[in-house]
Amino acid sequence: MELISSILGLFKDRGAWFASLLLSHIALAFSAIILAGIIGLALGIVISEKQRFAPVIMGVCNVLYTIPSISLLGILIPFTGIGNKTAVIAMTIYGVMPMVRNTYAGLTGVDPDILEAAKGMGSTESQMLFRIKLPLAAGVILAGIRNMVVMIIAVTGIASFVGAGGLGVAIYRGITIYNPAMTAAGSILIALLAIISDFLLGKLEKYFRKRGS
Repeated sequence: MELISSILGLFKDRGAWFASLLLSHIALAFSAIILAGIIGLALGIVISEKQRFAPVIMGVCNVLYTIPSISLLGILIPFTGIGNKTAVIAMTIYGVMPMVRNTYAGLTGVDPDILEAAKGMGSTESQMLFRIKLPLAAGVILAGIRNMVVMIIAVTGIASFVGAGGLGVAIYRGITIYNPAMTAAGSILIALLAIISDFLLGKLEKYFRKRGS
């Protein structure tokens, strides 16, 4: 109860500070989400259309995905310095893998009979991609976006270790000054942001899956 009271007291006394950190966290995560979404979607489309490239691209993405987040940030610092840019690049790298995997799975999972019928009706490759494959794969792709968004929001919490903003600043400061309430407050806000994002994207995913069916 004492910890809860301390957390509530922090939110009351330093609400503006936490609000600014929350907005900074959203901005950082959103930047990485947009970049990872575009790159991952493009790569997923490429390897679904040119499947001979799939093992190489998926392999590279898997290797990058297994690098610990702190290590990846450390590797990037000599090249990109400290601050938001390094954090966004690292989060983007982590976000690409779920997008590539789900885009590839969704596009290659489209019923071949539907594609044959579309070919028989004279559809071009681009028409089949944008009018048939992507709409039918939208539910699977959104599942990848959902995983990516939650993961990026969570991992952005360590961005403060390279001088970036976000709620990780509260966590890091709480650790350094031994203030468990501040650490918990930052963690709670990150968790709430991830839960809300997951809930909203889950609703969207369900809608597109029903539409695809």
